[in-house]
Amino acid sequence: MEMGAPSIDGDNPEGDPMKIAFVTGGNRGIGLASARRLAHDCGHVVITSRDAAAGEDAADRLRREGYAVTSLQMDVTDETSVKIAAGIVGGSWGTGSGTSSCSSTTPVNVSTTMGSLADQTNPDSPYLSLVVPAYQSSKAALNNVTITLAKQLAVSSIKVTSVCPRFVRTDLAPAAAEAPLAPEDAAEVVYRAATLPDSAASGTFVDAQGAVPW
Repeated sequence: MEMGAPSIDGDNPEGDPMKIAFVTGGNRGIGLASARRLAHDCGHVVITSRDAAAGEDAADRLRREGYAVTSLQMDVTDETSVKIAAGIVGGSWGTGSGTSSCSSTTPVNVSTTMGSLADQTNPDSPYLSLVVPAYQSSKAALNNVTITLAKQLAVSSIKVTSVCPRFVRTDLAPAAAEAPLAPEDAAEVVYRAATLPDSAASGTFVDAQGAVPW
């Protein structure tokens, strides 16, 4: 699962800055829990889902809990759907020119320690015996995206972070049903990465305990 959870400065009806959280895969699991956690402190949360109905169901659930939430259909592997979603977000919560202000954007990529090359070669790693090439390589690639974006955006105030939520109870795989952590635990890690102070470093990889080796 990949999720970006940037906070964007938009404008509310009174003209004051409003924090907007944008969560991909926000209809279930870690995405839904992160959307709920971010909604505590954001003026509005936009969740996306490949399945429009599932996304709207999740958004309706959060709205009934008292949060301001919008759902958009989007598939991160479909460039057209990404562009459409970006246009909607920019038009609804942007600066008036159709683009969103990125003055305090903090993209968060949900990765895993299993994507760490250092961990995969560490004889003491609890994941050493696990060989899941597609999953591990996709997360290693995502970590590289974090590093690359951090370098490209080094002159800006944008912070880019990879986070490892650790082993969380989701429907990602049958074994995850017995995981020790709840999605709400993972959401706290995402929340901290999405609300970094200006003094924080960009291009880091962290979990609940701190830095994770690349």
